[in-house]
Amino acid sequence: MAKGSDAGQRAVATNRRARFDYDILERHEAGLVLTGSEVKSLRQGKASLSESFARIQDGEVWLENMHIPPYAQGQKAGYDPRRRRKLLLHRAEIDRLLGKTAERGLTLIPVRVYFSHGLAKVELGLGRGRRAYEKRQAVLEREHRREMERATSRRR
Repeated sequence: MAKGSDAGQRAVATNRRARFDYDILERHEAGLVLTGSEVKSLRQGKASLSESFARIQDGEVWLENMHIPPYAQGQKAGYDPRRRRKLLLHRAEIDRLLGKTAERGLTLIPVRVYFSHGLAKVELGLGRGRRAYEKRQAVLEREHRREMERATSRRR
């Protein structure tokens, strides 16, 4: 098991594209309201955060477009894998996030889904979208960093 802040956590799904498309300014942990078969499907590690986003509506935070496939032994009739799921946050956090998302260009992006002490959690990132040239620059910086690491490892 990992040490530090990740102790007791088991990642189910990560949104790797979010780190490339957005500059993540803040991170928030939110509880996730699920049905029984969704929890079992998540425990099997089946979920996708691609194309998912969070939205604040009527004072509540909703996770939209997250795909959780139906549980194999569960009832499949009437199951919508991409239904809206409610996120659980404190009122003060919701109000603060509402003020931040009202700013120009900030949005809520689910970064990862994990289990923390048996409860399903979502890590939300408050991010600003990157432009195409910023994405290219980030890729170049990452490649330069890797080349420098390779050069220093060869020296030893």
